[in-house]
Amino acid sequence: MLTGPAIYAGSAVSKSVRKGLKTRHERKLAVIEARSEGRLALETSRQERHELAAAQKPPEPVCGCTHHLAKHDKKGTCHELVQVPVAWDADHRPVQYEAGQCTCQQYVGPQPLSQVYAEDLTDLA
Repeated sequence: MLTGPAIYAGSAVSKSVRKGLKTRHERKLAVIEARSEGRLALETSRQERHELAAAQKPPEPVCGCTHHLAKHDKKGTCHELVQVPVAWDADHRPVQYEAGQCTCQQYVGPQPLSQVYAEDLTDLA
């Protein structure tokens, strides 16, 4: 059995090992955090570019049923064919579909504005 200086040396070694592991762990966490912040910055800039591009486009005339205004008649009734589930499994998930009429009752999307030409208002005199 070890006694005296051997015990002291063993505890000193274990302290330095713990300190080294703790330092390594802190460095690893710093690297991981820096990588995630870099990714967050990339994702944020990508999202901002996407939002700017979307802001430049006019609104799409799409209804709540996700069908375009062209698929609706003057009364607002949708004439698009959709897949309607007709059979379900034991977990209540659809397993068989059939073509059916969209049940949208009225177009509720944005109303497109007509193109209007207006001359510039400048005073040349």
